[in-house]
Parts: sequence; C-alpha cells; structure tokens
Amino acid sequence: MIDLNDRALALLARTSARPRSLHHGLVTEWCTSEVILRLAVISCKASRPCLTKSYSREVIDENKDTCATEQFMARSMNGMNYDSGLGFKSQVRHLQRPRENHTSMRARADVMREHWPEYLMEAAGLGLFMMSAAVVTTLLEYPHSPLHSLLPDSMVRRVLIGLAMGLTAIGLIYSPWGKRSGAHVNPAVTLTFYRLGKIEGIDACCYVVAQFIGGALGLWLASMAIGMAVQHPTVNYVVTTPGPDGSAVAFAAEALISFGLMLVVLILSNQTRLNAWTGFFAGALVATYIAIESPLSGMSMNPARSFASALPAHLWTAFWIYLTAPLIGMLLAAECYVRINGMHRVLCAKLHHHNNTRCIFRCGYMA
Repeated sequence: MIDLNDRALALLARTSARPRSLHHGLVTEWCTSEVILRLAVISCKASRPCLTKSYSREVIDENKDTCATEQFMARSMNGMNYDSGLGFKSQVRHLQRPRENHTSMRARADVMREHWPEYLMEAAGLGLFMMSAAVVTTLLEYPHSPLHSLLPDSMVRRVLIGLAMGLTAIGLIYSPWGKRSGAHVNPAVTLTFYRLGKIEGIDACCYVVAQFIGGALGLWLASMAIGMAVQHPTVNYVVTTPGPDGSAVAFAAEALISFGLMLVVLILSNQTRLNAWTGFFAGALVATYIAIESPLSGMSMNPARSFASALPAHLWTAFWIYLTAPLIGMLLAAECYVRINGMHRVLCAKLHHHNNTRCIFRCGYMA
C-alpha cells in the first residue's frame, strides 16, 4: 500500500507542478494510473499516513487533515480546477470534447438517415405548389392565353388564381405526404415550430434546405413544360415584388398575413376537435390573401417560394422583405399564442394530425 501511495502522490506532484502545460502524454498517463489512484484512496482511508512538507505545501491546505490523493480525486469528481486558470480537470474535459462532438455528429447522421423521407416530402410539396402556381398564373395572366381574353377583369383572375392555389394547399396538407411530413412547405413555418420546441434542430435545418431546393426544382420543371410563356413580363416566373405602394407597405402586409396564417394554424391544430380542419382554413386564407393582398406584395408568406421565383427571373427587388417579414409575422403569432394559452398548449408541428402516419416531431398527441 505504501508503494501505491508513493506512486499516486508522485504523479500528483507532477501534475500540480505544471498545471498549465498539460500534454496528451500526461493525460494518457493520468488515465492509465486511475486504478492506482483509486487504490491509493482506499489505502489513505485505512492508514492516513503523514505527508511530507514538500507535498503538503504544493498540493493541500495545511489546515485540512485530508489525504492529498483524496483531495485530488474529490476535485476531479467535482469538476474543480487546480488553480484559478485552466486547471487539470478543465484541460482533460477540453481534450475529451472531440469525442463528444463525434458522438453528436453520429447521432445527427442517424436522425437524417431515419427521417430523409419526410425531407423529400417537404421538397416535393413545395415543388408541386410552385408548379401549380406557374401553370395557373400562365393560363390566366399570359396575354395570348384564351382564358386571359375571356376574363379581362384582373380582380376576377386573381380570385381564380387564389382558389386554385388554395385548393393546391389543401390538397398538399391532406395528401399522404403532407400528413406524414406535417405539410410545412415553408421555412417560416418550420422555424416557428422550432422556436416552439416542437421540432429538432437537425430536422428543422433539413426541412428548410429541402424546401428551398424543392421549390426551385419545381418551378424549373414547370418552366421547361410551359416554355417561353412563363418568361413573359405578366408571368415572369410568378416572382414576388412590392406593389406600387412601396417596400414599407409590402413588408407590413407580408408580416400581417403571415401573422394571421400562423395564428389560425396554432389555434386549430392544437385542438383535438378542430385539428382535422386546419388544412381547410389554411387553404381558405391562402386563397383570400392572393385575391386581396397580392397587389401589395405579391403574396408570398414563404421565403423559399420567393427564392424559387427570383432565381430564374434574376429579379431580387426587395428580396429581403420575403426573407424576413414572413418569419417575423409567424414568430409574433407564436409568441401571442404562447402568452395567452401557454407553451403546453402547443401539441405538435403537424398541420394535420388526425391520421395514422408516423410523427417525427416532439408530439403532444402521442404522449
């Protein structure tokens, strides 16, 4: 037992003598000597031999009748440092972080491998929405289209476009893919549910990336099918730009309609009796907004939707509005809902949860 104490105290003296110059070799020696240190603690408890002044001056407080090895082990277990600077335990913990990061990266990779179908469904959802927008707008707004000649009133055309896009939104929400992924198809919606704690960070990031890519691919496919008509200034890849009243009005309008949509979604989707109707109300709002609000801002409410149009059109006028206003409006709606009803009343991130598909969110319905 005396040999074990001598070896443990010798190692303790070496670590305390140079706590700021810790190297990987010393860390390895400390790890391999852990068994010796634990045995030394047992020995100290049994015999409590006196320590020399050289050891006691450098390692322990003279006013404490405690074995130096016991102090070392207690400090290590309690996460204490050797000195006021970067001590032994902190440096060991710092050197162990890459292993923790590697574990968390592997966990994220496992989540992505498990949830990739939902990511593709989100991409396909916004892609189909953009394809519908391009086709319907071209049919009604392209000057050489027969429907454009039959419907000279722009208000009537906007109402018909709104009805078509509202029905598209409803179809996506109640489709098998929409029931499974949650039918966000909008980065602002996804990030709002992330703020509410209903979606994991890695899933939120993958959803947003998928939405941007899916929207761009959907509009590209639609433009290939439609041809030159989608490039006409009256269609122009269904790009969203501020109306004649300017950017300030467009920003306020985008924030307001985004606030309204998200508030309705939160109120309905978090009530068991009304959850099944969330998609219909959301689609009705989309149709109404297109008919009434689109002259002010183009009616986006969706950063990925505006990006998908601006990319082929090469038109980035006031694009910052469509990146920021929808997110601000929806976050404000979430804040109001939580302050009135409480965070516990946010049950899930799905717009329609009245189905038997799997849910990858932090779901209160499944609890």
